[in-house]
Amino acid sequence: MKMEFGLCTIFLVLSWALVAYASDPSQLQDFCVAVPDAQSAVFVNGKFCKNPNMVVAEDFLFKGLNKAGNTSNAVGSVVTPVNVNQLAGLNTLGVSMARLDFAPYGINPPHTHPRATEAFLLVEGTLYVGFVTSNPADPNQRNKLFTKYLNPGDVFVFPQGLIHFQFNVGKTKAVAFASFGSQNPGTITIANAVFGSDPKINPDVLARAFQVEKNIIDYLQAQFWSNYN
Repeated sequence: MKMEFGLCTIFLVLSWALVAYASDPSQLQDFCVAVPDAQSAVFVNGKFCKNPNMVVAEDFLFKGLNKAGNTSNAVGSVVTPVNVNQLAGLNTLGVSMARLDFAPYGINPPHTHPRATEAFLLVEGTLYVGFVTSNPADPNQRNKLFTKYLNPGDVFVFPQGLIHFQFNVGKTKAVAFASFGSQNPGTITIANAVFGSDPKINPDVLARAFQVEKNIIDYLQAQFWSNYN
């Protein structure tokens, strides 16, 4: 446990310093602790700011990343986020983080973060990770896949907006920590968004897009799609 959080601390110091500039606008004040209403507040970066004279140390504190998340779900993984929605003091500061827990053979399915690059540190287990590039300018080329097997202490970077994934290839649990260059990086899980939207995308559109029979799309849209991560 000491090694796990020692690695995490070093990782966070370095990665937050590197990615803080990556996405969100620079703040024009020391901090802007988010509050849910507009009383005595100013609207900045999608949140209302708490009166600076009312800010306390607890506004910058989150507890609990030492606790494992519940991986008893269909994908065998869970993400515990610490973004502006969980830690109000992150508002306007341009960084956030998360803990990721994986059961044996659990997966964090292909997804994107539209507003942030992700620096990913593995502290326990073995993961197969990767990302896919955006559509190439040359129509004769294909999207390129970059993958690696990670061991404890390894760091891998997922560029902003690109589809990526993590898969536990080991027989034991895996634990990782991620930092993001945004106070709220956002997550779009590809399969959930395409097949589980509300209302559903016209299956004729998806059948043509994926070049499969419509009954395959009907089957996929009939499944239970839930966002675990």
